[in-house]
Amino acid sequence: MKERVNKPRIGLFPGDPSGIGPEITAKLLAEAEVHEAAEIGIIGGPQPSVAPGVLSADAGAHSLDALRDAARLLRLGEIDAFCYGPLNKQALKLAGMKHEDEMRFLIAETGYTGPAGEINIGPDFWTSRVTSHVPISEVSRLLSEEGIVAAAELLNNALGGNGNGRPRIAIAALNPHAGDGGNFGTEEISIIAPAIERARDRGIDASGPHPADTVFVAARNGQFDGIVTMYHDQGQIAMKLIGFERGVTLHGGLPWPVTTPAHGTAFDIAGRGMASVTAFRQAFRIGVRIATRGTVSF
Repeated sequence: MKERVNKPRIGLFPGDPSGIGPEITAKLLAEAEVHEAAEIGIIGGPQPSVAPGVLSADAGAHSLDALRDAARLLRLGEIDAFCYGPLNKQALKLAGMKHEDEMRFLIAETGYTGPAGEINIGPDFWTSRVTSHVPISEVSRLLSEEGIVAAAELLNNALGGNGNGRPRIAIAALNPHAGDGGNFGTEEISIIAPAIERARDRGIDASGPHPADTVFVAARNGQFDGIVTMYHDQGQIAMKLIGFERGVTLHGGLPWPVTTPAHGTAFDIAGRGMASVTAFRQAFRIGVRIATRGTVSF
């Protein structure tokens, strides 16, 4: 990597070589804007001989090696941010990854031990999650006051760091109609509401529990800056419906900006040249902005 002058140094990894990552990387690198914005170093080395759209352990191993390299470069200060294309979690598992997801793997490789979690950035609002890549049958058991407060603090700090002096944080309910006073579940009463009070005690402008089928509409209409969701699809379905072409995942809490498009590897269209570069471009731009100014804008 070249010595930094004025531009941030961005490590770029195309992602799973069997997915759309290689083609959207080629499209991204063909744009003059990205080279004007940053010093770019490609991470990952030569791609293995894998077929487009085919799940493989070789593709997963290639991805894990790239994540290890990125972690080392971040830790040593050789790059200022890391942006990567979509990965396939099943391929990563086939290659031997024991962690819940690539974010936890990357964190372990960097040696970072502080609070961290995925933050999804959309055009209208941001979200964080209490639980992430776990079976839906485990979500209720994994909810805790501590986990909800941590997700609220992570989101509050990320929005605050982006220039929002006092973010309005909505805490989503778990059950239909926010449990309907205990008729449809008691997590709102026993776990979520107490967590909201604890978050408020820490200076967070938190409210809820809000029914999940309306809180995203309220946020889109400007009532909230961020939403803490209880599980992966509770937030991801709404975020992708509202802003799929611009959705970005930020690994919040880390000392370095790490970003990726919020969409997947799209094996069904891999290798056909039809994948959109929009979300990957947005992930790159956000990584550059945070590395340069510590803020995100659309």
